[in-house]
Amino acid sequence: MFDLPSVELDEMIQAEKKQVALEYHSEAWADGISDGIESDILAETAITTALLELVRLHGEDQVVEMMDDLRQRVRFGEFRADRTVQ
Repeated sequence: MFDLPSVELDEMIQAEKKQVALEYHSEAWADGISDGIESDILAETAITTALLELVRLHGEDQVVEMMDDLRQRVRFGEFRADRTVQ
């Protein structure tokens, strides 16, 4: 049996948690759509819920910095549905 460095193991655990979280969000999204809730309403409430939690955990200043980073990522097209990764 081989041992992974703890940093690498922590990264793998975080990646797995993110994948599971994405699956939970996808399920909730699909449930909302099937209940007749529009995508833009689901998106806005998801963002609002996330921001409330992030401010609670990290404070307003750090969340503003996160939002500035996200703004740049949006401007660079990272979240476009037709984006191709090279």
